Amino acid sequence: MNTLTVRLSTMADVKARFVEAGERALAGKAAEVTSTLNFASYEDMHKVLAPSRLAIVKTLAGQGPLSIREVARRVKRDVQAVHRDVTLLVNTGVIDRTQRGVEFPYDTIHFEFDVSAAA
Repeated sequence: MNTLTVRLSTMADVKARFVEAGERALAGKAAEVTSTLNFASYEDMHKVLAPSRLAIVKTLAGQGPLSIREVARRVKRDVQAVHRDVTLLVNTGVIDRTQRGVEFPYDTIHFEFDVSAAA
């Protein structure tokens, strides 16, 4: 199954994973290949993956390229509003734009983060 993992990560976390991957490569160990999308905070993630945009991503999952008009029909929203959301999702790297339409090149999306009580 082809999965995109969404994480909340600090730059230190990202750098540590990068260094670890480099060390594994130098040691001749197989690289762990995972597609990830990192956000600095829950607020940043929610700005990009708000419920209406997440509905677009879920609609595209495993479907191949679709036109924006078809995505709008499937999520039952106005084409212009879907176009704005698709543009943001493309610009942030969540979905891809191809000659045949827009697509989410994954079957699933996995969220990997903890939520703790406010201090």
